[in-house]
Amino acid sequence: MAQPLQLGFQDAASPIMEELLHFHDHALMAVFMISALVFYIITTLMTTKLSNINTIDAQEIEMVWTVMPAIILIAIALPSLRILYLMDEISSPDMTMKTIGHQWYWSYEYSDFPDLGFDSYMTPTKNLEPGHFRLLEVDNRMIAPIGTAMRMLITAEDVLHSWAIPSMGVKSDAIPGRLSQACFMVARPGVYYGQCSEICGANHSFMPIVIEALPVQKFLTWTTLAKSS
Repeated sequence: MAQPLQLGFQDAASPIMEELLHFHDHALMAVFMISALVFYIITTLMTTKLSNINTIDAQEIEMVWTVMPAIILIAIALPSLRILYLMDEISSPDMTMKTIGHQWYWSYEYSDFPDLGFDSYMTPTKNLEPGHFRLLEVDNRMIAPIGTAMRMLITAEDVLHSWAIPSMGVKSDAIPGRLSQACFMVARPGVYYGQCSEICGANHSFMPIVIEALPVQKFLTWTTLAKSS
């Protein structure tokens, strides 16, 4: 999760988020080089009294400052399109889950496990245990297996919500009457936090999302215990 005074992204916990971080660094380097070049040109023009006539009227210079931006845009656009297709690629998921947004809590249903579902409410501050985070902890965490391609079906019962987990690189709107889907894979065990990212009413700030990632064997043990309880 994010730390105080953190300026960068959260650590990636899925392959898609790793790709997004790499693309961010790639685009940021292009922005840095363009900014450095523009700053150098402005500084040179302001501190130099003489101007070279070749920079005032020259077809070669005009060709350069026309072609170079196009090349830079292509270098940024191609990796971006690749990641967009990867984020929307849902070929054969290993497991399907469904989440429903309510005012103001989430409901989860495990489609591959009959009769397995629960509601997830934010834990009140007075009920927090040591080590839990205020406004981020829930009474029932969503349990997910690691290394498993998961398809998340997302919808809402009342108003617009948004299911977002920053460390997973997942954010999808929950719209009443419409079924959205997102695909992700948890890379390592851990607890990952998110929140509703769409203003949905008075208690919009109190709709946390918590994913606890477990090894597959422990996940299957949990499903057996959850259905029997």
